[in-house]
Amino acid sequence: MSLTRTISWGRFGTKHKRYIRKAVNSSFCVAEGAVRAGKTIDHCAIAAAYLEKCPDTFHLASGSTIGNAKLNIGVCNGFGLENLFRGRCHWGKYRDNEALFIRTQTGEKIVIFAGGGKADSYKRILGNSYGMWVATEINEHYDCDDSRTSFIKVAMARQAAAQAPLTLWDLNPSSPVAPIYTDYIDRYRDEALPGYLYEHFTIFDNATLTKEQRDAFIAKYRTDSVWYRRDILGERCVAEGLIYQAFADDPSQWTVTKEDLRKIYQDKSTKAWTFRSIFIGVDFGGSGSAHTFVAVAITKDWKLIALRSERIDAHKVDTEQLTERFLAFGKIITEDYGKPEAAYCDSAEQTIINSFRKRAPFPVANSRKCEIRDRIRATDLMMALHVLTIVGEDCRTLINALATCVWDKDKPGAWIRLDNGTSDIDTLDAFEYSWERLWKILIREEKT
Repeated sequence: MSLTRTISWGRFGTKHKRYIRKAVNSSFCVAEGAVRAGKTIDHCAIAAAYLEKCPDTFHLASGSTIGNAKLNIGVCNGFGLENLFRGRCHWGKYRDNEALFIRTQTGEKIVIFAGGGKADSYKRILGNSYGMWVATEINEHYDCDDSRTSFIKVAMARQAAAQAPLTLWDLNPSSPVAPIYTDYIDRYRDEALPGYLYEHFTIFDNATLTKEQRDAFIAKYRTDSVWYRRDILGERCVAEGLIYQAFADDPSQWTVTKEDLRKIYQDKSTKAWTFRSIFIGVDFGGSGSAHTFVAVAITKDWKLIALRSERIDAHKVDTEQLTERFLAFGKIITEDYGKPEAAYCDSAEQTIINSFRKRAPFPVANSRKCEIRDRIRATDLMMALHVLTIVGEDCRTLINALATCVWDKDKPGAWIRLDNGTSDIDTLDAFEYSWERLWKILIREEKT
């Protein structure tokens, strides 16, 4: 059996070829820019060439999580290290760490895979000296002033004894004033760090994408959105103003009446709804906020329909009263559309959740609480793709929440919305909890 495999490489764009050639004579390489620009593939190719000849045995590959590192660097859509060294590598454990063991022209190399996004992530990479460090989404790695606990600083220190150190970082743009720029990327450029290489990429630099593929991807974005500037043009930008400006300008583009909904999704003979499933999202209010319920339906073709939303003043109900309101909400949804498959609640209030769980005729579980940035981006993309529909007469609180939410201008690098009581963040949370488990399918980034 052959130990080699021919990979069907696409065309490398001019900027990518120039970057890879320069990387051969560089020791610290940074690729920044748009999503799907080909940055990580460049680094996998550079890393593979380096591993063949380098004298160091141990190396590090990191992402925000270990899963992210293995997916983006190990697999990388068929162009990752496990593919480039197919027949000469195997996955295993090295001192309880996930590792890829590779046979090269200069002996065995061990690449430790680690997640770097948490405050204690540094503990997983202590004890070794690393020759190469390849990091994807470096701006999602944990950093702080303490060189003993910052993942970035600890990883750098672990390369101090390397015979031929090489660092490869990639990232999508952040706020222009994010610490990853001021403390590292731009500072190294301004100080002319020896061996330093920086390149910026847009989606148009990726020559492997056909025009049809690129146009289909770009069509998901509104050109006036911060996400277009960041994900397509690869610009460093600050999120400010209304988050869903197009929706605020004209909510009617995304709203329907219940009668309109019946014409499309109700069987004419049986009157049964043709939805794939129905979910309820629940957010619990604290001081100065509200309890909120939002019910959504998922259609057979993976579209999202907001069916009903409700907002309850947190100061006016106790646990028993809130449970009654929740049961009443669930009953309305069941009578109007069908029994919910599950309700997903803010996990911070286990006492209330247990009260719901004891009496609800459907499962009640904790919400996943995906990153707020991912939830916001998914909502924006669903609007752009027109896979989001809202029943206007029954979702007035949700419509108001979407039309009035704004970016928190005091936290530009965090990509989060302002939560000071001026907009209804509680309803948005409940809405997002209802569908967050399926967000990659809804925005067409993951196959069903």
